[in-house]
Amino acid sequence: MTPDGGGPGTVPKPQTGNARADDESATDRPSTDQSTHPAETVIESRDLDVFYGDDQALQGIDMEIPERQVTALIGPSGCGKSTFLRSINRMNDLIDVARVEGELYFHGKNVYDDDVDPVALRRKIGMVFQKPNPFPKSIFDNVAYGLKVQGKADGNLEEKVHTALERAAILDEVEDRLDESGLELSGGQQQRLCIARAIATDPEVILMDEPASALDPVATSQIEDLVEELAQEYTVVIVTHNMQQAARISDKTAVFLTGGELVEFGDTNEIFENPEHDRVEDYITGKFG
Repeated sequence: MTPDGGGPGTVPKPQTGNARADDESATDRPSTDQSTHPAETVIESRDLDVFYGDDQALQGIDMEIPERQVTALIGPSGCGKSTFLRSINRMNDLIDVARVEGELYFHGKNVYDDDVDPVALRRKIGMVFQKPNPFPKSIFDNVAYGLKVQGKADGNLEEKVHTALERAAILDEVEDRLDESGLELSGGQQQRLCIARAIATDPEVILMDEPASALDPVATSQIEDLVEELAQEYTVVIVTHNMQQAARISDKTAVFLTGGELVEFGDTNEIFENPEHDRVEDYITGKFG
């Protein structure tokens, strides 16, 4: 990818690569950040290191993620983006050789304290994975599953399922086929079903690990539109290899580079138009990565 040229000292914004009708840029989309009401920090990492055995995947990560905004994590393969994402809700606990040092706070509480229940934490911080992973159940039961497990399957179960499907922008497409298997849906529909499943239990944060990387341009556009809508109610943190996507949908961008180092973090417009570090400018303009 080689962006078009810009003036001296200015990093050109990546050109959009998927078939969005409006082809919004980061500067065109309305920001959820209102300067008169600074957003509360929901997630904060302090000097966070992550190791897989003897290999260090993250080095001294300091970051503050604001509420009800989209924060994009970008960088080349193997730079630690997904590792950081999984650290937020302790998914790395599921990897035997993983070790975490430093601090990571959710509403001021270190999620790695001994008294934190990872299962309870994941109820507040949901996750959507790169490959859609619907259960081999009906569309309705896919969304209802988490509600039942958490004891929230009360008399309003049907209403809650419909609300989650509506928020995930898929209800109109499946309303008459809720008894059909979720595996029968298209890839884009499966991913939106998984998003509906994630938000049905009413988390505060939604983590997304390249949720559109396996989808066609039309489905990708639908996911991007949905991410922007979700940020009105949820804090969204998304890993993406697609810099155009980060420029379109995020309010904040974190640039990870080789060695698990967070090189720059700030407003998306500033990162893409006027980065502070030469390494970030080189990455964004396609000189490496």
